[in-house]
Amino acid sequence: MAKKPTPPSKTSKASERHALALAPTLALAREVYDQLYAGEIPRMRLPLRTKQNIAFQMREGVWKLGRAMGTRSARKRDGALMLLRTFCLVDFINEMAAENKTSTLRELYYISEGWQDGKFHSEDESNLLIEDLEVLCERLREDFRLHPEENGASVIGDLTLKERNRKGLVKSINCRDDVGDGGYALPFNVEKEKIELVKTGAKFVIAIECGGMVDRLAENGFDEEHHALLLHLKGQPARSTRRFLKRLNEELKLPVVVFTDGDPWSFRIFASVAYGAIKTAHLSHYLATPSAEFLGVTPSDIETYQLPSDKLTEQDVRALQAELTDPRFQTAEWRSEIELMLKNGKKAEQQSLAKYGLNYVTEKYLPEKLGELGMI
Repeated sequence: MAKKPTPPSKTSKASERHALALAPTLALAREVYDQLYAGEIPRMRLPLRTKQNIAFQMREGVWKLGRAMGTRSARKRDGALMLLRTFCLVDFINEMAAENKTSTLRELYYISEGWQDGKFHSEDESNLLIEDLEVLCERLREDFRLHPEENGASVIGDLTLKERNRKGLVKSINCRDDVGDGGYALPFNVEKEKIELVKTGAKFVIAIECGGMVDRLAENGFDEEHHALLLHLKGQPARSTRRFLKRLNEELKLPVVVFTDGDPWSFRIFASVAYGAIKTAHLSHYLATPSAEFLGVTPSDIETYQLPSDKLTEQDVRALQAELTDPRFQTAEWRSEIELMLKNGKKAEQQSLAKYGLNYVTEKYLPEKLGELGMI
């Protein structure tokens, strides 16, 4: 009897994904080499990442890059230096792959000090070039073995997953029973070869801006009583956080609600989760969860629950006015809430609900709000 073929391991799949990511970087290098060999001024074309070339796709509910292209050429000194940095980066990425290493974004910035004329002048400059390479190669920076200094969110609740550690060993973890008070901390890589979502007893995910509020809900047993997963966004959520939320939503069919402070900057946190951000428009299909719903704190909540509040600053007002023209906030409900905040001139934090006691948020506020959304 013929021997049954062994299915590829998660580790081999990860290696295959990294190898596929390297292929377009080498093709890019070959293209420029051929131009130099032919005596041409080297150049490369890439999609423009400008506001004018980014559009909000109403049908999909996410930001997308347009079709406008630009040319990066060595005809001028600045263009030549940018090409030099690009291929120093490509060389570094391939070197890491050969040595099976990874690098933080900050490490990369300091490593460039050894690139002489190719070194970066700021970390923002290196981050932008990495994003350009993502667009050019249609790959993620994680595929290039590059990752931020910080990891993503933490998760508390009845979710069982399997995580592959650095030695290739797989461990099963329940994010309620097998973790400490801080929950399960997401790594920078949350793809299937690293984390397998096994099962959950949860009915929905509540993504929460502030760590103190996550602690309050966990201490009050909200996750167990209402069959919820609590996910700490850590302010503006990292890519891994947004990607993990999308996986929970798509693979486990869990609805996602977002619970933030009641201010214009927190509204943008919700928008980045649900619709993506301009800065990462080339990755919206990978990061955004368009079905996510905003739970609160809304401007109406500030009035309805008579929450302690602060006065809007001039910067807050400008941000709200900008949101009135932002396509992510063009529903009648969002416009009404933003206009109410501008009218009343008030903003409030999640934890202002503690005005009524430590149990109020879990016994009254959240049950009422989630009931309105049909979650409980």
